[in-house]
Amino acid sequence: MNMKTLTIAAALIGTALVCAAQAQTKAQNPANAVNAKDQEFMTEAALGGLYEVQAGTLAQQKARTPAIQSYGSMLVQDHGAANAELKTLAARKGVALPTELRADKTKKLEKISNAKDFEAEFVKEVGLNDHQTDIALFEKASRDAKDPDVKAFAAKTLPTLKAHREHAEGLKKVAQRQ
Repeated sequence: MNMKTLTIAAALIGTALVCAAQAQTKAQNPANAVNAKDQEFMTEAALGGLYEVQAGTLAQQKARTPAIQSYGSMLVQDHGAANAELKTLAARKGVALPTELRADKTKKLEKISNAKDFEAEFVKEVGLNDHQTDIALFEKASRDAKDPDVKAFAAKTLPTLKAHREHAEGLKKVAQRQ
């Protein structure tokens, strides 16, 4: 055998060893089973859930109308449950989720909290706008996620998000009367 053949053989063996090591790591670490897009969805879903819980808590504290206080309680309960389910899924998949809001969401909560008409701003920003964004995110994941568990979580959570948005539509009139 000449040197060129030996070099090619060594390169092929090295590549085979790297592939075998990657396959073994993938089998041992389920995080590798979740692709980057699915991980991105999980991160965005976690951030959205954290935001909704904090916004719901804010509504419980600041709203004058029992209907909006109740809506805030519903957000805390439903998004809290979804957050717990997502956290369990992420732990199984080896995905680290954020535990704090990003600055843009914190600023948005401050804006809502300080609004002259808290209830109208809350319903518009949290109930309608934010839920519309979340619905689009979850619809895409329920269609396109590669991991079946991630896809199932998105599909299972989607009807609740749609119900929250519909409920907020009904609260627009309540918030405008205040």
